[in-house]
Amino acid sequence: MLEALAEHREVLALDLPGFGESPPVPETPTPRALAKAVASFLASKGVTRPHVAGNSLGGWVALELALLGQARSATAIAPAGLWAAPLLPKRGFARRLARAGLPMIAPVASTGLGRRLLLAGAVAYPGRVPPQAAAHLVRSYATAPGFREVNDAMRAGRFEALERIRVPVTLAWPEHDRLVRRPAWLPGTVKSRVLKHCGHIPMWDAPSQVAKLLLDCSRD
Repeated sequence: MLEALAEHREVLALDLPGFGESPPVPETPTPRALAKAVASFLASKGVTRPHVAGNSLGGWVALELALLGQARSATAIAPAGLWAAPLLPKRGFARRLARAGLPMIAPVASTGLGRRLLLAGAVAYPGRVPPQAAAHLVRSYATAPGFREVNDAMRAGRFEALERIRVPVTLAWPEHDRLVRRPAWLPGTVKSRVLKHCGHIPMWDAPSQVAKLLLDCSRD
């Protein structure tokens, strides 16, 4: 969605600590610790209080940035952390399977059936994801050096400060999300939107719909 967003906004996309090319944080990688690392990175680039947005864990990090006073607004798509109680650690079977099958990911992702097998839990319409992008997504999931520690720290906590955020907050809920449920209660200060025909990672299901959401929520 970068091209669509960059037509109207200056866009900075980054890898969270422990993912992609970003090194892990030295302490326990809670969402708050990741947010502080992101704030430090933004400060190093001379970026002050941007509009921030994230998906899943990234949504939680966006909320933490807003709570820290480091954001002008926060848009959290299928945000982690708003569950009723901390979650148990995952055994990681799916990730171990993905790591074991790394040599086969590209061939499997090259077919429509293969993309449905790889991505059915993440997107509503796996066939809309190009084969190369599908393979990259699964490889990134399998090989991110900080994934296990970050995932464990995320599942062990909750974000309980929505009502304390003093900037505009929008939570967006994909209609067909199988991983994150909308909370039973939200503060009246928080806007809530539904992303139609989307799964947990909606950027491939409906990129124009998500781009419009981000543009609408980042108006000064």
